[in-house]
Amino acid sequence: MKVSCPALLISAPASGQGKTSVTAALARWHARLGRRVAVFKTGADFLDPLISGQAAGTPAHQLDLWMGGEQDVRARLHAAAATSDLILVEGVMGLFDGTPSSADLAQRLGLPVLAVIDAAAMAQSFGAIAHGLASYRDGIEVCGVVANRIAGDYHAALLRESLRAPLRWFGALPNDPSLTLPERHLGLVAATELTDLDTRLDALADALGRHASMDLPPPVEFASASLPDVPRSLAGTRIAIARDAAFCFIYPANLDVLRAAGAQLRFFSPLADESLPDCDALWLPGGYPELHVQALAARQDLHEALRAHHAAGKPILAECGGMLFLLDRLGDGAAEAAMVGLLPGDAAVMPRLVALGLQEVALPEGALRGHTFHHAASSITATPIALASDPNGAPAREAVYRERRLTASFVHFYFPSNAQAAVRLFQS
Repeated sequence: MKVSCPALLISAPASGQGKTSVTAALARWHARLGRRVAVFKTGADFLDPLISGQAAGTPAHQLDLWMGGEQDVRARLHAAAATSDLILVEGVMGLFDGTPSSADLAQRLGLPVLAVIDAAAMAQSFGAIAHGLASYRDGIEVCGVVANRIAGDYHAALLRESLRAPLRWFGALPNDPSLTLPERHLGLVAATELTDLDTRLDALADALGRHASMDLPPPVEFASASLPDVPRSLAGTRIAIARDAAFCFIYPANLDVLRAAGAQLRFFSPLADESLPDCDALWLPGGYPELHVQALAARQDLHEALRAHHAAGKPILAECGGMLFLLDRLGDGAAEAAMVGLLPGDAAVMPRLVALGLQEVALPEGALRGHTFHHAASSITATPIALASDPNGAPAREAVYRERRLTASFVHFYFPSNAQAAVRLFQS
């Protein structure tokens, strides 16, 4: 059964234009009007969805034609359209960047595009850029534009008047540092670390609302689709999951897969001195262990519990930051400290990006897709069981290590890419 719902894909001519701020502002504005807003993020990203999800008051999920596949994307949009008043999809990079791009997603699913353009240093050229985005490729409907970092009402008027029909003016955000979402080396600061995030989101919504009508966009029709069934092969399995400021890179869809498989999820915080829960398997996701090296080094009780878990032959999945925690030593750029020591080697955080890109790897459990994104350079003496590859031919080829039931890699896996393979990683 087809369902209809107003929807927008928020994109831009490049990264850094303000897509997340605009998505969050729109989500918060409509949510305050009592509308049910479903928010999605294109591409591999953990931090932006935390912001937009809090703005909407609902968890934000990934929409990625490569990581999840078209059925996954269609099923999530169809389910959202049946229960929402508005769907917002934040794009990745520039509108036409990458393969698949945000434009590919918009064309495949019939999503109208809202372009965000940083207008801080331009006037009428704003209209030319918007026109170029709208006319560059057939089959893409760029329905409107939002200007970011405007100087004031007069500047907004110049930008608005530069647009050619049928492009619609959706509003503007001022060049105001108080509205800027703070960043660090892997992107935006995590939503859970911003104590004033709701105040910031309300301010963004108010600022955007000054310059535009917030009427809903036209509805989009979404064809019927459903997610594949997940075998309940983890029924009764207790999975401990580290979750705090050091281990915060978790796709909500990954948790959905584990729950659908019957697992009992037990979250704990290494930074809050919480013990490893009684469990049959363990997941150490990525995050920012490099910002908490001394605190993690001090958790000798947890180190011993993790080593005992491993010695008992119980499964462990350690992704990126989780893997760094299991090395012998980790440096934060100023000093280094001893970590758990389950994987022989060490790592140090570099001032520049070390690896970035989509990744696919063939494991004994099956092929899994995901991505890599880190500033850590490692020296690991273990022999990898597999090397990942980038579908776009980028040089990043992350190693996957297997020590007994421990699986460790810089790759962040997207479990819905192969739910059965993901579930097998946690089976006793």
